[in-house]
Amino acid sequence: MISTDILIVGSGFSGLGMAVKLREAGRNDVVVIEKADDVGGTWRDNTYPGAECDIQSHMYSFSWDLNPGWSREYSAQPEIHDYMRKVAAKHGLYDLIHFGTEMTGATWDEHTLRWTVTTSKETYETRILVSGIGGLHIPNIPTLEGAESFAGPRFHSAQWDHDVDLTGKRVAVVGTGASAIQFIPQIVGDVAQLDVYQRTAPWVVPKHNHDIEGRKASVLRKVPGATRAYRNALYWFNEAQQVGFTGPAQNVTKLVEKRVSDYIRRTVDDPAVAEKLVPDYRLGCKRVLKTDNYIPVYNRDNVELVTDGIAEVTPEGIRAKDGTFREADVIIYGTGFHVTDAFEWVHVTGKGGRDLSKHFDAEGIETYLGITVTHFPNFFFMLGPNTALGHNSVVFMIEQQTKWIIRMLEVMDERGAEAVEPTPQAQREFNDELQAKVEKGVWSQGGCTSWYLDSKGKNRTIWPGFTFRYWWRTRKVETDDFAWQKAA
Repeated sequence: MISTDILIVGSGFSGLGMAVKLREAGRNDVVVIEKADDVGGTWRDNTYPGAECDIQSHMYSFSWDLNPGWSREYSAQPEIHDYMRKVAAKHGLYDLIHFGTEMTGATWDEHTLRWTVTTSKETYETRILVSGIGGLHIPNIPTLEGAESFAGPRFHSAQWDHDVDLTGKRVAVVGTGASAIQFIPQIVGDVAQLDVYQRTAPWVVPKHNHDIEGRKASVLRKVPGATRAYRNALYWFNEAQQVGFTGPAQNVTKLVEKRVSDYIRRTVDDPAVAEKLVPDYRLGCKRVLKTDNYIPVYNRDNVELVTDGIAEVTPEGIRAKDGTFREADVIIYGTGFHVTDAFEWVHVTGKGGRDLSKHFDAEGIETYLGITVTHFPNFFFMLGPNTALGHNSVVFMIEQQTKWIIRMLEVMDERGAEAVEPTPQAQREFNDELQAKVEKGVWSQGGCTSWYLDSKGKNRTIWPGFTFRYWWRTRKVETDDFAWQKAA
């Protein structure tokens, strides 16, 4: 058994940021376990054609490790992954990371006040357990009748099979989410036929992506403070968009909806297809997608948009619910990830033998600040429930959570506490306040069903407000909101 004071699960932005800041705080008894063979999380795994971020590069990076040399306004997967590897190397994190080590379970011992963490390799004992696994790592592959009988390759965008040559193939794409709108324009020129099976039309807004070059690139690289100033400007530009998601200001988005709808109708030659691409719900109810080259795809002769739903998959192709059969050589799932139900894959057992996934299923997915949970002492989430964003960079949220966890560890030391958890009352008050705000937002009133919602229809994903309000809530530890326990 390997003993450590702090165990971090995952080496994406959350795990890396947590490890760096723990070291800076003088806490060196830290281990990071990573199921893969390199750092990077979702930016390591998602290698599909066209994969890139939908938040500006200068904002989608650590504030304490700026990169003045981003090549594009919205960088592609290889550049983001390279940035993360450089951060890990620069801060000596490779010495802390146990690669090829996947967590299989964690159990809290109420006598020793320690977590026992089982993995695919070793067993670990730790005082503090930090989950940095995020919410976009378990591919959501739909259950389709007959899918197992399909004779050709089938794969999810997050598990892209680069050995499959799509040239001249008849390809069926299931889903039109954030990944699909990126890879579809990349493969459409190679395939013989592309059938896109759309359940719900996404709101797709212009991205205006471009190379960072010339004078702008020179200023960012050479002028002291320029990169920081540009990042700050991007933060407030993104933050301003939040007004369209909550309260009376949602009417602001109606103008954007009209402009986007008009753009689709102008761009797509076939009016019937254009109408299928115009969403029938409010912008922001589901994730807003950014792209510059997706909508024009539907003017190509080798592309068909199918909105009738899938009845069955056969060895030769897909039959839609209207009875139309379309042959296919390859099926690609662009169907996103398990988010609100991702905890079913996290086998964590807290006080009294409580299973985390069953606890969430019975009580609802509720935490305190999206970081910690009553009955699960010393267990901290990064990007936990209701801390994802639809308008700004989640790296900002990660940094606030990192600082709060370190403050919590300091308070534990000051109090001589070995274990800490939020009181049920504090957690309930936080969630009542949060859900009251969520219910006023477009996510609940926008007329759609999205992966933001859990099985009970509650938004357990999005932070319902400005990110600076989250900064304000996490700037200090409210000690009265916690139960503190000393070793016997």
